Amino acid sequence: MTLAPPASTLVRLTMSRGRRLGSGWAPAALVGVLAVAVFLWCGVSWRDLVVFAGYVGVGLVLPGTLLWRALTGGGRSMAEDLAAGLAFGYAVEVPAYLPARAVGQPLLVLVVPVAVVAAFVCVPRLRRHWRGPGLSERVPPWCAWVLAGIVAFLIVWSAVHLYGVPVGAAYGDLPYHLALVGELRHHVPPALPVVLGEPLSYHWFVYAELAATSWVTGIEPLTLVYRLGTLPMAVATVVLVAVLGRRLGGSWGAGAAAAGVTYFLFSPELVEGVVFSSRSMFTVWASPTQTFGALLFAAVMTLLVRRRMRWAALAVLLAVLSGAKATYLPLLLAGLITVVAVRRRAERRWLVAAGLTLGFLVVAHVVLYGGGQGTRVDPFATMRALWGQATIPTLALLTGVHLFCLVCVWGGAAGLGRRALEPPLLLMLGIGAAGIGAAVLLGHPAQSQLYFLEAARPYLSIAAVCGVLAAPPVSWARAACLAGLGAGGALLVAAPDIDGGPPARVVAPYAVLAVAALAVWRRGHVLAVVALLTGYALPTSVRVIAAHVTPEERRHRLIPKGALAAGRWLRDHSSPGDVVATDLHCHHPRWKVCDSRHFYVSAFTERRVLVEGWAYAESTLARAGTRSYLEIPYADQARLAANDAAFTTPTAQNVQRLATDYGVRWLYTGIRPELDAYARLRFRNATTSVYELSSGR
Repeated sequence: MTLAPPASTLVRLTMSRGRRLGSGWAPAALVGVLAVAVFLWCGVSWRDLVVFAGYVGVGLVLPGTLLWRALTGGGRSMAEDLAAGLAFGYAVEVPAYLPARAVGQPLLVLVVPVAVVAAFVCVPRLRRHWRGPGLSERVPPWCAWVLAGIVAFLIVWSAVHLYGVPVGAAYGDLPYHLALVGELRHHVPPALPVVLGEPLSYHWFVYAELAATSWVTGIEPLTLVYRLGTLPMAVATVVLVAVLGRRLGGSWGAGAAAAGVTYFLFSPELVEGVVFSSRSMFTVWASPTQTFGALLFAAVMTLLVRRRMRWAALAVLLAVLSGAKATYLPLLLAGLITVVAVRRRAERRWLVAAGLTLGFLVVAHVVLYGGGQGTRVDPFATMRALWGQATIPTLALLTGVHLFCLVCVWGGAAGLGRRALEPPLLLMLGIGAAGIGAAVLLGHPAQSQLYFLEAARPYLSIAAVCGVLAAPPVSWARAACLAGLGAGGALLVAAPDIDGGPPARVVAPYAVLAVAALAVWRRGHVLAVVALLTGYALPTSVRVIAAHVTPEERRHRLIPKGALAAGRWLRDHSSPGDVVATDLHCHHPRWKVCDSRHFYVSAFTERRVLVEGWAYAESTLARAGTRSYLEIPYADQARLAANDAAFTTPTAQNVQRLATDYGVRWLYTGIRPELDAYARLRFRNATTSVYELSSGR
């Protein structure tokens, strides 16, 4: 006979299950299930998912979290420790991989995580860090669900615009990223693989990370770049933005709000395509360098806002951040200088941190980037790209309109009052001002100055949320009413068909909104104005968010179907030092200018190419000036002519010249039967042929 458990036992079991469902682990588990389902739907194998998750968890998060706790004392919550631990795991993995790859033994990268875990098991003084001695709070369940919702949005967004898109039709720069992963899989120090002999004047540490992950797990680089690699970075960044908001805003509500503003609030776009926006975090999936840098930078910021600086951890993170993304150290230096300049009696640690940042910035600029990158002082360059060669007064006027748009997103910072003088918030404001200033005052042939604004976005959002909390309160009903009026006003004045030139079309609707905001300012207080400005931004925000999760029309395929198979055949039948030549340089051969962002030959073969696409070569960017980099022809026309002659008018002499003069071993091209007489055909499918030359130099 089975006895029923007593009522008190049933109550305890029910409450225990309720606590588990209401804890932070339930939303995390649900998002994990969503990610697995999406990746399986998009063709990732179970084997790759399990191995990738195992490596991220055991090879990166575990040793990174242990080191983070030992060097910094850990965070207040498990979520903070795990997110910062992942960032620190990456920061340790990259410098471990580079010498391992340099000596020809890439799997030696595993020595570091194994040694770390062993040390924390065997050394008694380190064992306490397994428990997390600094943990003092949990993320409230409601906040965990909010953050899980943001991550779920990022997963669906990526699934719609990347994971579920055929490789040949995906975002055009992804083959470039894939080519750099292939370069770091086989060469340290790296060079630009798509143009033989060009230096790699680019932030390349994330490609070292992906290369290390590929070697350890056996996962194809293509799967990492197009599917798995950046999602853990993006998830941890969401958590750390919320952690920073919680530390400076005083509650998890502030943290959730900061993350929400970062990912979901955009400046009002009343005239489409004329005012550049507040820069969506779209590079979550489009730019591994920006995503990697964003995570490392968020970890740096969690150190800087603490009362006590942890110099060893800061130095490690800054060292890797210097090669992760060139955008971040200048922003950080600007923020630290702001603290030192405004708070002249601030703690000495801010000045030391500024000096440390400057040192890493100089080393990165000289050693890693060779003084390149193409960014220059060029006021209004971004505006001219949108509005053409307008006069300086017109550009200044339209720049004012853009700044008004940014105020609609981050105007809450005006409520900080005396809190704006607190060093952590001064740091946020300095970073934000530098990001906005860079977008206005700098230029780049590929408009890369806008990455500064995107990089500053989370910290402007944190400052705005803290300002809302610091300002005198206003009733929720009044705030909602003003936001609704603002949204209605933005919809009412949006006028894409206004007659007249661009200034009239742009300034008129924004002037109406600015006058209304000024009237509310004179009759109310800061939160009333912030509510109205937020309302202005809501229609565009809803439209942008919906577009992020709405399938696009079928994209034009830029890569032929047989290219990947041919590239992998060549990779499997050649050596990493072999050089490939191709006549494939332009995505759209019939265009008046060559879109030389052509990188899939190097990407799929993991080999260096004599001349493929030169769009991002330093020799191209250095000559671009104020012109588009797509208008710049290849720098070495003699080499290009010799390369192309072997394909267009093949003879024994010009084909063999590629081998003798340039060291070419392989030819990768379309269907060219005329080459069969001068090179050995090794592979051919419906779209692509691979030839082998008899000898190199």
